[in-house]
Amino acid sequence: MIFSQKINTIATKAEEALAPYFRRIDEISFHNTNKIMDAFREHKVAATNFDTTSGYGYDDRGRDVLDEIWADVMGTEAAFVRHQIVNGTQALTIGLFGLLRPNDLMCSIAGKPYDTLEEVIGICGEAGNGSLADFGVRYEQVELIDGGKFDFDAIGAILRREMNTGRPVKVIFIQRSKGYLNRKTLTVAEIDEAVDFVKSISPETYVVVDNCYGEFTEKTEPRADMLIGSLIKNPGGGMAETGGYIAGSARAVELASYRLTSVGCGLEVGATIGQTKNMYKGLFYAPHTTAQALKTAHLAAYVFEELGYNVEPRWNIERSDIIQTVITGAPELLCAFCEGIQKGSPVDSFVTPVPWAMPGYNDEVIMAAGAFVQGASIELSADGPMRAPYTVFFQGGLTYESGKIGILSAAECMLNRG
Repeated sequence: MIFSQKINTIATKAEEALAPYFRRIDEISFHNTNKIMDAFREHKVAATNFDTTSGYGYDDRGRDVLDEIWADVMGTEAAFVRHQIVNGTQALTIGLFGLLRPNDLMCSIAGKPYDTLEEVIGICGEAGNGSLADFGVRYEQVELIDGGKFDFDAIGAILRREMNTGRPVKVIFIQRSKGYLNRKTLTVAEIDEAVDFVKSISPETYVVVDNCYGEFTEKTEPRADMLIGSLIKNPGGGMAETGGYIAGSARAVELASYRLTSVGCGLEVGATIGQTKNMYKGLFYAPHTTAQALKTAHLAAYVFEELGYNVEPRWNIERSDIIQTVITGAPELLCAFCEGIQKGSPVDSFVTPVPWAMPGYNDEVIMAAGAFVQGASIELSADGPMRAPYTVFFQGGLTYESGKIGILSAAECMLNRG
């Protein structure tokens, strides 16, 4: 692709300014790669771990070893990673239904969760479809305050109120990334502080973290009873064809496993049908691939801030997820950004994305994703709901070079659209 002199000049300035931030990203990538390779060595990964199973999948050594590695890498007692999980929303649903029972309280303390969880919880949608609310699970949420900080006074009041009833809050839910909200992403340190606060008041409460988009952006993952994510985001490294994971305390993971399969079966079953190698390889690639996506996000922030748009986070802010937002201010500019990303993609570059009523969303959504794996957010992609202020949410880039091409393509489309 050929870019205008204006765009090339901005890109050159951006890379000069971003050099120290790129070095920091490479340092984190090395640390996390070293951690993963240590886990591979510790668990003696061998070619036989990639053998496939069918049917019930009993005694699938490759599957079980990968679970053990995943727990080590995430810093948790236990974990499972399965190709049968279709997306992050299903992984979250498995975890929440595993923990929550009738009359339990789930409290989200980082504001409203991602749009696709609303029907799962029962915030919206038809009664009787099988939401948590249909099963008698109560729900409350606490908004972030002071530009994105936890409201510990409000959280503490709810925890103490429920403790006084003799039935503690069952689940405190934290979404690490911003989702479709114009707020900052929560850091590992901020989440850990919240976990410690919750446990100091209500030790029996499970803290569940939606870890999507955040894995391997820092040197550690949050400390929680349950970390949940998707393999077609950061931890699949661009190699996993599908799947998700749940990691956390042994009891929480066990309860989730009973929702994954059935009570009594848990993690003893589940054929891998040829997907194991890609999940191992994806985890191996994940820190490096995440680093490429982070560099692309920094570049996007610089380029679009230079063009006069409000961005979050800004180009000189260290990150805890791979998402970059650009407030376009107009529906035609949101569409132009997505058109540019699509043109700068390796797959379906000739397709023009248009807004449509996607299942699980309340607004029409436009999505650009010229990806090798359908819907893979670790690959070059951009999307946004068609509602004011028409914010585009950009993420991914399997390589920085391809991500840069996508960003410059989007910038050209925005300029041409005026």
